[in-house]
Amino acid sequence: MAAILSPPSSSTCNCQFVSSPSSVSRQFINCQPQFFPKGLRLPLFKKHKFEAAIKAVNGARAFKTTSWDEKPSEILPDGKKVYLDEQDIVTFLDPPKELIPLDPSSYNPASYLWKKISEIPDERRHRLLYLLDPRLISAAWEVAGGRYNDAKLAKLNSSNLVAGENDALTLEFWNCRNTGGPLPMGLVKYLQKALFRKDGGIYGRLMGVSLLARMATSSSPLYFTVKEAHEVMPTEQPCDLAYEFGDGLLDLHDYPEGFPMPAKHPWPFNDQVVIYVRHLGPGVMVGQAWQEGIALEQVPKKLCGEILMVKDYSVSSGNGS
Repeated sequence: MAAILSPPSSSTCNCQFVSSPSSVSRQFINCQPQFFPKGLRLPLFKKHKFEAAIKAVNGARAFKTTSWDEKPSEILPDGKKVYLDEQDIVTFLDPPKELIPLDPSSYNPASYLWKKISEIPDERRHRLLYLLDPRLISAAWEVAGGRYNDAKLAKLNSSNLVAGENDALTLEFWNCRNTGGPLPMGLVKYLQKALFRKDGGIYGRLMGVSLLARMATSSSPLYFTVKEAHEVMPTEQPCDLAYEFGDGLLDLHDYPEGFPMPAKHPWPFNDQVVIYVRHLGPGVMVGQAWQEGIALEQVPKKLCGEILMVKDYSVSSGNGS
């Protein structure tokens, strides 16, 4: 198992984006999120999450094999297929008690995590949304903080759109999982996020997954502005980006196809809400949502727990629609 936790020789970001038709944003709004198994409904989501956890804990044979053996998956005695790269991430964030932890000063956990995520094919990366439970998502936020101790690692970016590496890319979609928290956000565990480039800036929008949530976020679209940030204001911890919701009234010439015109944010998003984001790996981010408050005397509070965000490569677009 020591081989699994050994430091990687390098960290690279090899994100690839798939072009889609010009109506991609409308298709995304009307389609089911990719991380739900095809043909299954939301109530069965927890069942699949539970099975994945069992694989991570009881798949003893999987722990003895790593991606260095060039075996991307293994069939367990019960017939279930275990993808080793994803299980390595689960094991790393939640190691069994019998494993002896390495000296933290001997390697950078954030570098290892970035490398393991980069080894997962784009089409399988969404599995992290149900393999990582809320406790592990919170652990991922903490591990991502180690990126800032390495100048080279700190420059890596989870999103080509945000990094500006692809001028033709103007629209990205992400599936998100919220770890819970106070009402009302505590009730909304699964979200979708869109990032788009317009008028020289980068903006975004949160959308619900359920039919009711989609209707709510259609009449009151949760638009935000993406800005570079170096610090989570309430905690003074390092970060990469800030999603500033403001009052919701973006002043843009046009919006991606199928996106509604802006409207004033409902409470609590109209109370100076900011989501602070850390890049975790290629196509994977983790964030914290804070309600900082308009009133000067108001004490900032977390709007919800951590949010895992995984890019949906099947619907991102470079058509600028």
